[in-house]
Amino acid sequence: MIVRVKPSNLQGVITAPASKSSMQRACAASLLQKGSTIIHNPGTSNDDLAAIKMIQDLGATIKLSEGVLTVDSKGIVSGTGVDKEVNCGESGLGIRMFTPIAALFSNKITITGKGSLLTRPMDFFDEVLPQLGVQIVSNQGKLPIVIQGPIQPKPITVDGSLSSQFLTGLLFAFAASVKEGVTITVTDLKSKPYIDLSLKVLEDFGYKIINNSYESFTIYPVIKSNAVIEYTVEGDWSGASFLLVAGATAGNITVKGLDVESTQADKAILQALMDCGCKLSIQSTQIEVQCLGVGGTLKGFHFNATDCPDLFPPLVALAACCSGKTVIEGVSRLAHKESNRGLTLQEEFGKMGVEIILQDDLMIINGGKVINGATVHSRHDHRIAMACAVAALSATSEVVIEEAEAINKSYPDFFKHLEKLGAFIS
Repeated sequence: MIVRVKPSNLQGVITAPASKSSMQRACAASLLQKGSTIIHNPGTSNDDLAAIKMIQDLGATIKLSEGVLTVDSKGIVSGTGVDKEVNCGESGLGIRMFTPIAALFSNKITITGKGSLLTRPMDFFDEVLPQLGVQIVSNQGKLPIVIQGPIQPKPITVDGSLSSQFLTGLLFAFAASVKEGVTITVTDLKSKPYIDLSLKVLEDFGYKIINNSYESFTIYPVIKSNAVIEYTVEGDWSGASFLLVAGATAGNITVKGLDVESTQADKAILQALMDCGCKLSIQSTQIEVQCLGVGGTLKGFHFNATDCPDLFPPLVALAACCSGKTVIEGVSRLAHKESNRGLTLQEEFGKMGVEIILQDDLMIINGGKVINGATVHSRHDHRIAMACAVAALSATSEVVIEEAEAINKSYPDFFKHLEKLGAFIS
């Protein structure tokens, strides 16, 4: 799909999409929960749909009606996860969270995916799962992988430097299977806010896990009932960050549906917006952001995105419109995303005349200059497509985005929402 975005002035009110981070975790918890779970505001992105399909493959029954997802599960019953293939789509969280959960079953399960997920390193499972009694055969540390449990929870030390999502998977699997208190020790844990989100979802589903200053986590057994659990998926700060940046650079908009008390890491976009001098009103039910207008100038800023690497693309779109130099820390977290995002951002924004310098763990953007019309490519990365679209709103002429359907991974309605706010898109 080719999308053309013309320079535009935005105005209006929009509701943030459902958080796929929250939705996928709720799906996992509902599979582990013996009984019924009612999920309100379920997400519809490709990653969300992949999570729904995975819990079905692992034994859950689902029903979607009038914006409510009902999940019925027998919990983890050996034999329900028959020898079969479970496909995670292109979801990094999906593969890292559901692999330990699938290892709860005694059946042989093949776990695979598609697109860029097939090239992402999964050595973590080769190293850790055998320590927990799980047989595993991988494709030299990549997908597909074949596992056979059941997992046997015991004290273990794991590396948290590549992604916190591996730890999330272990926390969910241990929560459903421990017979006594078991501690997972973690070294060099990155993206702590995402672990906060995992712990919050598990708490909402009745599990007990103690966070020992992010150095270790102690999981306790919980007697589960068959009571119906109701869970509401939060608005997505990751997707909304693009809307908020669009408001700061191209118009006056109001974004609803976001929880300002959320544990989502990408809520940190608010700090970046404040640091660059944008006009921002943060309220309990909505966030208003205003473009400074004629004569107003956003200024370059310094931001550490180590714990929120998904903010790099919207931050680059913001920095391109800020006068002077912007420095973003945490580039090392970008190598194993849907694309190598550091290089991809440098190359695609370079086509629009935005200079980006990669220096060790830093990304330096020289902003405030003209953003040129150009033809860019999503690199099959949803956040690259959205970042280019936001930058296009302030360009001198039309920006053509190739393979723009990549947005379906996380935010299928992104272009529709921009159009609703007044953007010229075809």
